[in-house]
Amino acid sequence: MGGVSSTIASKLAFFPPEPSYQVDLDEQTQKLKLLGVSQSEKGEVSILQTKRGHYIFSVFVRNKGATMTLLYSHGNAADIGQMFQFFVELSDRLRVNVMGYDYAGYGRSNGEPSEQNTYADIEAVYKCLKEIYEVKEEDIILYGQSIGSGPTLELATKLPQIRGVILQSAILSGLRVMYRIKYSLWLDIYKNIDKIPYVSCPVLVIHGTEDDIVDISHGKKLWELSKMKYEPLWVKGGNHCDLQVFPQFFTHLKKFIISVERQSDYSKNVEVEESIIDLDYTLDITNEIKCRPSIEEIEKSSRISTEQKEIIPIRPSTDKKLKPRISFDKREKPRKSMDYFGKSRSSTDQSERGRNSIDRFGDMMRSVAMCNIDCLKQTLAEED
Repeated sequence: MGGVSSTIASKLAFFPPEPSYQVDLDEQTQKLKLLGVSQSEKGEVSILQTKRGHYIFSVFVRNKGATMTLLYSHGNAADIGQMFQFFVELSDRLRVNVMGYDYAGYGRSNGEPSEQNTYADIEAVYKCLKEIYEVKEEDIILYGQSIGSGPTLELATKLPQIRGVILQSAILSGLRVMYRIKYSLWLDIYKNIDKIPYVSCPVLVIHGTEDDIVDISHGKKLWELSKMKYEPLWVKGGNHCDLQVFPQFFTHLKKFIISVERQSDYSKNVEVEESIIDLDYTLDITNEIKCRPSIEEIEKSSRISTEQKEIIPIRPSTDKKLKPRISFDKREKPRKSMDYFGKSRSSTDQSERGRNSIDRFGDMMRSVAMCNIDCLKQTLAEED
């Protein structure tokens, strides 16, 4: 039943635009490059295979002075060609590397978009960052915009050592965008409200006060439920797609980057005895990408003793690097909301409400599709 509901929700939720770019092989450098994209020479293009069998495209914008790398998950009606100029601006103004990618079914990536596919997509991109670009986990900041907050928080719950999370115009869950529900329903997707408490790093939430696609209450609730709250940015007058034109947007992002760069210890005053971290799963991001360190070496160095019983959900300092072996195959911790819904679904009226929520969810996501990335391009042009 869960697989069927996810498929239905995915058909309603995703609206990939027509691809805005082409990919070609540079005969001189023998490297892939974006065609039809301004400043494309600043991006390093890769094709990555996910564990679900799809080939997705990613682009890496390098900043020579960077110590941090943003892994950016874009919104619904966009692809990396349309987002590329913004990636370059983020890299230049924040002095960071930026890795962007297209979900399955977006841009030139093959396959069909779905919630589970986006989880596999971001997993493959993270693997590429670690093993191709040799970026350490503790030097990565996950950045999720709008629907991109879904894969962002899914990955964040599995990586205890990442430096930070940025949520821009994020959603509590798919259905909650249009329907006020107290508990998570089985047919819902991207249940960020259930995952945010398990994120063990500083979380910056940015949301516009006039967002007519995703109400600001979503951002405020996510910030409230965060374990390590960073000062949020509520952009007065900001809508869903124009936050970057407000002067405080980049100023606040820069403050956050500087803040997490300076923090070398997230131990929360709890003494660490060896490597005792357990997130209920082990990170098994093994696909066909050729990587510098071998999988055997990674597993050997990060295996956790089953004799250790104590769980300390902390982020150790970079002086004492922990290499937990976490798995993407197991799912997140059981949600009380699932049990609740299972007990209360006997009523025909409740089933009817579930069907109505799907209809309203479809209307909602279609309205999200109207928020085209063209508004981002226009605002960037105005800023120039």
